[in-house]
Amino acid sequence: MPSTPSPNPSIPIPVKRLPHFEGLELPAYATDGAAGMDVLAAEDVTLAPGARHAVATGIAVAIPHGFEIQVRPRSGLALKHGITVPNTPGTIDSDYRGEVKVILINHGVEAFDVRRGDRIAQLVVAQVTKGTWLKVDELDETQRGEGGFGSTGGVVALGN
Repeated sequence: MPSTPSPNPSIPIPVKRLPHFEGLELPAYATDGAAGMDVLAAEDVTLAPGARHAVATGIAVAIPHGFEIQVRPRSGLALKHGITVPNTPGTIDSDYRGEVKVILINHGVEAFDVRRGDRIAQLVVAQVTKGTWLKVDELDETQRGEGGFGSTGGVVALGN
């Protein structure tokens, strides 16, 4: 009988633990159905309202060619404290070998303390499809056409 492919295939990603990673856990999936791995802060930092900081994680990775790691916010931090990743999703390219850092921003009204070991973001491993440009003189017609920024509905008309 042929083997059934795993519904959640995985790829090995070499990870280097930097000196300030000592005592922390590697990024991990919280549940079997989780799409992202929780990544931990490797430093303490206080984010004032409106402030941004690239929070150290203490790891560097060698992502296989043809893949990326997307950095995404944690929903609980966003909802409860207004803490998010401003360049969502952030991308870690396969040829980057420096420390993984997570840019956090405080959209809340109070200062927020990030403590070493706190779960600060999710890392999602994703396959990358590269595109090539095909130069043409005209594009095909669609119902939407050149309409953008709310042109497909839900916009309230102003004035009368």
